[in-house]
Amino acid sequence: MTERALLLETMDLGMRFGGVEAVSGVNFRLTEGELRCLIGPNGAGKSTFFKLLTGQLFPTSGKVLYRGRDISGAETHEVARLGIGIKTQVPSVFDGLSVRENIWIAACRGRSTRRANETVDTILSRIAMVGAADRVVGQLAHGQRQWLELGIVLAAEPELILLDEPAAGMTHEEVARTAELIREINRTRSLIVVEHDMQFIRMIASKVTVLDRGRVLVEDSMENILRHPTVRDVYLGKRVAA
Repeated sequence: MTERALLLETMDLGMRFGGVEAVSGVNFRLTEGELRCLIGPNGAGKSTFFKLLTGQLFPTSGKVLYRGRDISGAETHEVARLGIGIKTQVPSVFDGLSVRENIWIAACRGRSTRRANETVDTILSRIAMVGAADRVVGQLAHGQRQWLELGIVLAAEPELILLDEPAAGMTHEEVARTAELIREINRTRSLIVVEHDMQFIRMIASKVTVLDRGRVLVEDSMENILRHPTVRDVYLGKRVAA
């Protein structure tokens, strides 16, 4: 089997807020085509790590490399232009426009009108929202708004997609649909999914990185993570000594 190329890497990545070290010496590697889940209890440093990858925060130590290029000081829009799509916890959509119009705005950048329309149709089908294409976004259910934002991210055709708690606040049916959608996207895109919901992670994960107190606690298959006694203790609040 051909070894996959390295896509994203962090080297001794750290983030300090005053006397608090939110992320400490994190070394992380993601290859092309990989779906990696990043989990950990509340306060583990997941959100800070996500923001360091996306240019929302600049690290106080270490580096973020994308295809070997140092992007540690890149702004969010610069990160996006490199081919990294970002979906945060709160959907960023235009409530007064239709589903189709929201996706079209993203799809028309750098494309002809005809090509943009084709892209919109493809994405509507991909996120299973063809029937809701003309609905005003402000009338959508929470899960539909999340899927729409994912469609907007896909319109830019990124190589890597970063998702921050994509299933938060969803019903059981919406969670299952979201898991199915993420698995489908992973056929053609690399993804990093930041989550704390272990049930959702079980639906999509193959390899998992566990953060605790800003550090990588363990990195393994989902099957082994679920059996790992230290991970279990951390989630139950029985933290091991540093």
